[in-house]
Amino acid sequence: MKYPEMRKELIAYLSGLSNLQYQRDCWVNGNCPDGVEHDEFDYVVHFLFDDTKLSSNPKSLIGYLLKNESETILIQRLCQEIERIFEKYGTNLSDEEYMACHEWSTVISTARQAHAEITKPI
Repeated sequence: MKYPEMRKELIAYLSGLSNLQYQRDCWVNGNCPDGVEHDEFDYVVHFLFDDTKLSSNPKSLIGYLLKNESETILIQRLCQEIERIFEKYGTNLSDEEYMACHEWSTVISTARQAHAEITKPI
């Protein structure tokens, strides 16, 4: 893996995105767990959509951030679910408002699947 630290960052974002209680505690109420100074949905979005090609071309990151085709499919699916929410509700809602969207449960379950795939033992 060429960028193991970025992969760790991806895993951390997937962990937060797959856990509604974490989102309520940390993103909304600012009560993040030890070792996390601050976190919010915006950080996830920037990582997936702006800082990497995970949303636009995840296959190009095999060997860099991702290990295989299975990981790319799940990350691509997650980005599509987030994009659906943005298309329907826009990009200016608060974290709490996004979390209240009916479609948010799909984001959580998709993030959970991606996290499980990326962290499973070889």
